[in-house]
Amino acid sequence: MAKQMIDTPNLDELEKGPWPSFVTGLKRLAKDNDMMVDLMGQLETSYKTKFGYWKGGTVGVFGYGGGVIPRFTELKDENHQPLFPEAAEFHTLRIQPPAGMHYTSDLLRKMCDTWSATGGSGLIAFHGQSGDIMFQGIKTADVQRAFDEFNEMGFDLGGAGPALRTSMSCVGAARCEMSCFDEAKALRTVINNNLDDMHRPSLPYKFKFKFSGCPNDCVNAIQRSDMATIGTWRDNIRVNEEQVQAYYKAHGMNDLVNDVISKCPTKAITLVASDKFAPSETVSAANLGDGNTLCIDNKNCVRCMHCLNVIPGGLRPGVDKGVSILVGGKGVLKIGATMGTVVIPFMKLESEEDFEKLNDLARNIIDFFAENALEHERTGEMIERIGLTNFLEGLDIPVDPNMISAPRSNPYFRSDDWDEQVEKWNEYKQTAA
Repeated sequence: MAKQMIDTPNLDELEKGPWPSFVTGLKRLAKDNDMMVDLMGQLETSYKTKFGYWKGGTVGVFGYGGGVIPRFTELKDENHQPLFPEAAEFHTLRIQPPAGMHYTSDLLRKMCDTWSATGGSGLIAFHGQSGDIMFQGIKTADVQRAFDEFNEMGFDLGGAGPALRTSMSCVGAARCEMSCFDEAKALRTVINNNLDDMHRPSLPYKFKFKFSGCPNDCVNAIQRSDMATIGTWRDNIRVNEEQVQAYYKAHGMNDLVNDVISKCPTKAITLVASDKFAPSETVSAANLGDGNTLCIDNKNCVRCMHCLNVIPGGLRPGVDKGVSILVGGKGVLKIGATMGTVVIPFMKLESEEDFEKLNDLARNIIDFFAENALEHERTGEMIERIGLTNFLEGLDIPVDPNMISAPRSNPYFRSDDWDEQVEKWNEYKQTAA
């Protein structure tokens, strides 16, 4: 017989708004699961007292040092017995997802059935911030059994603790015309070659990779990962004149100016009379009819993606595609929120050799982080502390003029050795080519 539901007046308030509430889902699961009844009891207590009652511990499976988040209740009675015993242990299994989050309906159903059959609470989150499938709520005695079932299905544990974390990539080339590289292959190359740092935590703190196929950055790699691989291109934006004309005819001059031209952050898009337009190697142009031509000055394009998103198909990424590598992003750090800093402005990512270079770079960054970061310090904080120059020297990456985090705001600068630096830069470009 199922356990009687506990009165939860505070949680009930969360169901009264206009949006769907997680409380409704918990109540639905609680009809057939005593663990969820007691979970709601503990959560209701937290809402009353404004205090959390979970503590960590050590829970794992054979052969792994991470991948399970232990949670034990601290809510006890006078005899030190749990007030809500069925939820006294509420661990989370972190499972690695397929690259690009590709699932079949049958697989999702099998996951749900397996989670319920192995003692799980029924609560699942798709996905954690670094991509994990989060199976939330299971007792210590059932953890190994549940993992064995998921492992039999082909899934492995993800990261937890001071370790390399499970990675995330956008859906990419499978469905998106903006994709500039093989995101899934990049993810699997880097993660599969560094699994030991995920399953046996030994880093100063967590480390995350993310892979976005274009600067739209649909997986928040720039803001949310220690090493972000972002697709880009270094030639001109491709133009399909017919589709640009179709957009212009459907939306008119007002929308073209207000939604496309004026929104360009570097004013690289202009509208000129067709008889005044002079073709150029660096200018993408589309004849709009009515004597007007839409021109994009590609030298000043910063790949913000806005015009490509507003006129899909009409404007597309160039053909000379590759990736930019940024390091040190994190939503909240001791030094404040940071976005990734560019360390590799452009590299091709097509051949097997290219993917090996990406993995070598990833391995070098992890090793440098492991040797130089302080305990509980993320990559961005480490770079802030030791300086970007020392970080680049440690990785043997030459300083590049394209490593820009913000435009200059101070007009005073020294230019004593500019000529010498330009010569060094030209020599480097020739050897790199």
